[in-house]
Amino acid sequence: MIIGIDHGFYAVKGAHVAFPSGLAVYDYEPYTMQNVLQYEGKYYVCGTGRQALLKDKTVNDNYYLLTMAALAQEIRSRKAENQMEVVLAAGLPLSGFGREKRAFRNYLLRDHQPLCFQYDDEKYRIWIRDVKLFPQGYSAIAMHPEYVNGEPSVLLADIGGWTVDLMRLDNAVPNAATCRSLELGVIRCMDEAMEQIRRRTGLSVTDIQIERVLNGSACGMDQTAKEMILNHGRIYTERILSSIMEAGFDFKAVPVIFMGGGASIIERHIRPQDGLCRAVFLTDVHANAAGYERIAERMLEQ
Repeated sequence: MIIGIDHGFYAVKGAHVAFPSGLAVYDYEPYTMQNVLQYEGKYYVCGTGRQALLKDKTVNDNYYLLTMAALAQEIRSRKAENQMEVVLAAGLPLSGFGREKRAFRNYLLRDHQPLCFQYDDEKYRIWIRDVKLFPQGYSAIAMHPEYVNGEPSVLLADIGGWTVDLMRLDNAVPNAATCRSLELGVIRCMDEAMEQIRRRTGLSVTDIQIERVLNGSACGMDQTAKEMILNHGRIYTERILSSIMEAGFDFKAVPVIFMGGGASIIERHIRPQDGLCRAVFLTDVHANAAGYERIAERMLEQ
């Protein structure tokens, strides 16, 4: 079975599941056994809070452990067997793809096989037979080729947890010389909004509350704080657009596909006066992982 996993700074996504990339470790049975990974004598509560930023995801085992949790959730979602062989399909930003590819593949594909662990109340025995790595952002287009068909040039803006990754496609092919990575992801937006609310109202809202308000979902909250969050969503959108122009991309001349976890924020706060040539919002957070699977399937069929 091919299973795609998108290892984001803010969330880990599969083709069918998604959860925050936080991880809490316990030597003994924790307060809850929900979303708990048991591996090599320790307990890991997955999806709780937010872990410290890791620009190099291979410096510790956190993303390896989160990969096990994602595999378990995907297998359970697909009602598949708990003992199986898996080809893991994952992604890296195109700006550092060649530099990081070998290290990340070795990180995910380890000699110790099978991978034996327990997730919630089920035991898993997984053989990872291969790891295929693909560019983030561009891989999502494998699920939506209609967004680029017929367009000579298109800008992809993948707004993730920590970075905004930009690249231009010319005739549906990535122009590697245009790749840019800006540290302006959604985490920056939420942290700044949280700090402004604390300074002006004294309230300590959570990042989950901010995320819900920014995405237009219901949330019981002080109205002043809610208005501040919405106002910051517009400020964040203006900053993203300004940074895109400063990076050398003219969104008034070239269509833009916004994707990733921040695409829905931009969609809600974009204005006609921003003057975008044409904007497409790919708000499906599973698109990258599903794209990895689609491309890996094509490779294995050849």
